Amino acid sequence: MSQPWSPTSWRSKPIQQQPQYPDAAKLASVEQTLAGYPPLVFAGEARELRRQFAEVTQGRAFLLQGGDCAESFAEFSAGKIRDTFKVLLQMAIVMTFAAGCPVVKVGRMAGQFAKPRSANDETLDGVTLPAYRGDIVNGINFDAASRVPDPERLLQAYHQSTASLNLLRAFAQGGFADLHEVHQWNLDFIANASLAEKYSALASRIDETLAFMRACGMDGSSQVRETSFFTAHEALLLNYEQAFVRTDSLTGRDYACSAHMLWIGDRTRQLDGAHVEFLRGVQNPIGVKVGPSMNSEELIRLIDILNPDNDPGRLNLIVRMGAGKVEEGLPRLIQTVQGEGRQVLWSCDPMHGNTIKASNGYKTRDFAQILAEVKQFFAVHQAEGSYAGGIHIEMTGQNVTECIGGSRPVTEAGLSDRYHTHCDPRMNADQSLELAFMIAETLKQVRR
Repeated sequence: MSQPWSPTSWRSKPIQQQPQYPDAAKLASVEQTLAGYPPLVFAGEARELRRQFAEVTQGRAFLLQGGDCAESFAEFSAGKIRDTFKVLLQMAIVMTFAAGCPVVKVGRMAGQFAKPRSANDETLDGVTLPAYRGDIVNGINFDAASRVPDPERLLQAYHQSTASLNLLRAFAQGGFADLHEVHQWNLDFIANASLAEKYSALASRIDETLAFMRACGMDGSSQVRETSFFTAHEALLLNYEQAFVRTDSLTGRDYACSAHMLWIGDRTRQLDGAHVEFLRGVQNPIGVKVGPSMNSEELIRLIDILNPDNDPGRLNLIVRMGAGKVEEGLPRLIQTVQGEGRQVLWSCDPMHGNTIKASNGYKTRDFAQILAEVKQFFAVHQAEGSYAGGIHIEMTGQNVTECIGGSRPVTEAGLSDRYHTHCDPRMNADQSLELAFMIAETLKQVRR
């Protein structure tokens, strides 16, 4: 029998990856203010995403989840949100049209501010300061004042998330996502790339299909002119998440209304920990990062805590092992989950296990390794008779140079040209679109 749950029951559990706020009274005041604010999303939207997750789990759709490693206050702009949304639309349409597969679109946006760290402190030139934990906690500048955790940043993160969601809803429902505009989703800086020609050819085929539908009087449906788009972030700061727990008036059940989906990181998935305790009680679809240290027994226990009803729309296992480790670590997990009859969505995070340091000191990822991990993920699932249901990537619509490689390769020497990330390196639009075409071809083979 599970213990009773409440939005505050996590506070009695051991917790990892939390900032140390110097002013407890100010923190409590901010938490109270947040709890009085309107929710960012609504329970019905989270229920709809859970329904769509069930479709993915049962092999009838595919999950595309992507966005910033960590959103920042300084780089917040409508153009940045628009360009990332554009690339996600492009990726989704490539997969949908080429593979004949509905794509569920979830952005790491409107709330992905906090980041776990491998150490509590950072030392530079003999000076040690608290680690940067994301703009929602402290500042990235390496000075004592910037690195002090400030509760007021929780409020700023909320207001930026509100503005981001307003814009994303307008893009998704206001005509920007109309399939008749598919040619306009391209970005100027990939207009001359080889991928642009490939995408343009696909867009022309879509135009032909829409012309046929128009001739038959079938192109006026909302599915052609609008799209569904959901948001997600790592549930790291549980005091922030608690502030947005709301009881749904229709079902009487509790939802975390800071995002449609929340996930638990590989560093915070302790069975007796606060993060697992908090997320077991909210009804959103949720995710758990599955790294190479996960063993089969622990995974089953985690699944049973987070998804006791074995609902196919509830739990997304986000595998992040690194290229070369997937074939060793993933089969035993799939075999155990299948053998125990658990229904879960399997998705691939090919980013976090493939981070390296370039010879010039930049933190980067090799696009070839990203592709390799995705291919290995699909191959293992096919061998085990399981469904590879999604991809979880860090990417941006900006023309950055943060991950090396790709069809128009970024070199180590070129990393400094446009290296803008506040935390981990992201794929740019070229690399993201190249990955989408590869996944589309793979899905086409799997679904034959």
